[in-house]
Amino acid sequence: MDPTVSLQLSVDRSSPVPLYFQLSQQLEAAIECGTLTPGSLLGNEIDLAARLGLSRPTVRQAIQSLVDKGLLVRRRGVGTQVVHSQVKRPLELSSLYDDLEAAGQCPATRVLGNTLVPASAEVAAALDVPEGSEVHRVERLRLAHGEPMAYLCNYLPTGLLDLETERLEATGLYRLMRAAGITLHSARQSVGARAATPAEGERFGESEGAPLLTMQRTTFDDTGRAVEFGTHTYRASRYSFEFQLLVRP
Repeated sequence: MDPTVSLQLSVDRSSPVPLYFQLSQQLEAAIECGTLTPGSLLGNEIDLAARLGLSRPTVRQAIQSLVDKGLLVRRRGVGTQVVHSQVKRPLELSSLYDDLEAAGQCPATRVLGNTLVPASAEVAAALDVPEGSEVHRVERLRLAHGEPMAYLCNYLPTGLLDLETERLEATGLYRLMRAAGITLHSARQSVGARAATPAEGERFGESEGAPLLTMQRTTFDDTGRAVEFGTHTYRASRYSFEFQLLVRP
């Protein structure tokens, strides 16, 4: 059954607000409040247009605007499906795993690589180790509700903690650190954005050139020791950073 049938959808033709925008706002509100649940399929655009007395291009434009926001996804052979709302992550010293879990996003991890590598100049400077010395490199794909959200590449000093692949797939890196008695104290972080390469688009289920958020972070323990250097990419369609800004007195 089309889940939009039970919605009280209507448009005001006397309003200066475009009809497609009126419809998209009502559908977005239904998604955000949970009336349209993740995984549900929207009905045929033709049927929805007939119900509201709208043209099919108007309905298509409304739906496309929500696809662009990451609230709907068009799946070949399936139709238009509601997906989970965008993850909004506060900029604080927390792990993506913990933030996703707190938001009810059912995090999961796929370990893509877990090896010892020579430290590059960048990694050596971040971790304060000699260039060329061995460090742990951990590559992971973080998923929420089965959908890829972020690619995480972390470098850690050797001998810091047990980094078995099974443990990395079961929980977050910061949880493993805390369990090993490491007290996380502060971090130095930078955030940016760029277009996805063909490989990244395939990894995230996005098109080549889709916007990605980037983050680099060096994390320190309570003794001032660098315990982790990470370089991460996130799907901008499903993920954002939130800032709290204060007025300087």
